[in-house]
Amino acid sequence: MLLFKKVADLQDYLQSVRKKGQSIGFVPTMGALHEGHLSLFRRAKSQHGCVVGSIFVNPTQFNDARDLEKYPRTTEQDILMLNGVKCDVLFMPPANEVYPPGLDTTLRFDWGGLDRILEGEFRPGHFEGMAQVVKRLLDIVRPNALYLGQKDLQQFIIVRRMIGQLGLDIDLVRCPIVRETDGLAMSSRNRRLPAAHRAAAPKIYDVLRACHRQMDRHCPEELEAWALAELQQPDFRPEYFRIVDGYRLQPIKSFADSDFVVSCTAVWLGDIRLIDNLILREKVKAH
Repeated sequence: MLLFKKVADLQDYLQSVRKKGQSIGFVPTMGALHEGHLSLFRRAKSQHGCVVGSIFVNPTQFNDARDLEKYPRTTEQDILMLNGVKCDVLFMPPANEVYPPGLDTTLRFDWGGLDRILEGEFRPGHFEGMAQVVKRLLDIVRPNALYLGQKDLQQFIIVRRMIGQLGLDIDLVRCPIVRETDGLAMSSRNRRLPAAHRAAAPKIYDVLRACHRQMDRHCPEELEAWALAELQQPDFRPEYFRIVDGYRLQPIKSFADSDFVVSCTAVWLGDIRLIDNLILREKVKAH
């Protein structure tokens, strides 16, 4: 695996890759890698001649400076893991390479309200920062395909809207959530959970699955109220539990209102905030 820290060096190498006729798959990360991340790299590797990963803890998408400071950084372990999945190129830039002085990286496009609901309601500014860095990294890498995980479903939907509005010629691939054996969605934040909270955390997935089982007997509003009540456990503080249309993230009144229905939740467990979602129904569109 080749490691680059400068934009110019990375772009020179990727130009040589394109001249060989190889396609490029790209997996952006903030490090602290786990099996969920590695599944994205494996998927990309199965579909492209060259896989590029990035590790960059982006300061513009943290609305809480303390969260940025506490974000785990495990660079040596990350590099070993990426070697293990045969990642071809790792881009680890300093901030001044991603945001060089004098370069305007401000995004100007219609969010369609996607940045103000669910996560956007509780993390103001987060998605502006996320979209800004994703667009900047896409401009640097110029991949054929971008791989993102379903756990950050709202991020995926916003990036899809950005790619569409800006007319970028990039395939966007959504990869399934990878879970621990007890159901907890894999996350870099999980390693910060104290043992007692880690043992309790699978309750989140249990509630998501219970809603799935009860779809035929209750409307979305009833299930949302039930789920929030179920998540009122010791040391739990649910921020939201919503059942939404998976394309627009808007609430639905009936399960018949959408052919892509997702339950989404965010829960504080002690001082760690966990998010998760479960696709309740998805009708694959014919091409």
